[in-house]
Amino acid sequence: MPLLTTLVDNFNDNIIGPNWGDSYGGANETGGQARVPLVAGAYAGYQTGRAWTFAGASIYLKFATRPAASTGTDVSANFLITAAVEGTSIGFKYNAVTNKLRMQSNVDYFDAAAVEITYSATDHLWLRMREDGTNVYWDTSPNGSTWTTRRTLATPAWITAAIDTCAVDLYAYRDAGVTDYAAFDNVNTLSDGAVATGIGSGTMTTTATATAKRIATGAGLGSLGTEATATPNAVYHATGSGSLDTDATATAGGTDHNDVDFQLGQPCSGWVVSRPWR
Repeated sequence: MPLLTTLVDNFNDNIIGPNWGDSYGGANETGGQARVPLVAGAYAGYQTGRAWTFAGASIYLKFATRPAASTGTDVSANFLITAAVEGTSIGFKYNAVTNKLRMQSNVDYFDAAAVEITYSATDHLWLRMREDGTNVYWDTSPNGSTWTTRRTLATPAWITAAIDTCAVDLYAYRDAGVTDYAAFDNVNTLSDGAVATGIGSGTMTTTATATAKRIATGAGLGSLGTEATATPNAVYHATGSGSLDTDATATAGGTDHNDVDFQLGQPCSGWVVSRPWR
């Protein structure tokens, strides 16, 4: 059950991520932003699949670039959470013609009780939707940290019922005028740094590096990064008569043997055993 709170994207890799696989109409990721083109007579949107839950969740973003009205009479940029039922949604609509920010809970594409305020590029730069089990809240902020609630509404029944079936649609439309775009940024994050993944040392704005760890295995002396060497600890037995204090010596003949006992009376492979005879 993925809550919309867990949807995080700062759009800095300039590739539409898998969470936005239902994007349409030429939406693209450019300049570290989610851009939605406004071409006369066409809809476009940066959209997730229907796999999210808004009940008990929150989602916020930065409304980075607004479209111009140009010669249009219907020009808007929208931040909506949509239900599986067509025309049912909740969120914000920016009207470029009237410069109004509309907070709406739509059924059949309309909310007769919607609240509108004059848009401020400073005070309303960040937009947030949240639901707490009782109400839905529309919040705005100049910085993504200090929020002001602009509308409160008892939670519509469809939000509680729409578990794992909601989508986020950042869509735009113009009926006429010069082509431009709306841009959104920083979904559920204030961080605008690049993403780096790696084990080891690295910085968020450079290529990540990693220090490899090597393991050397062997009985004896060795160092990381070189071949391990081993000093044999063999026991040598000589065959013959002699006193207990006779010294046996061994001359290596090739292959070293580590931790091997040579049995009395058996030939020693790779070793020549000698002793002084009396």
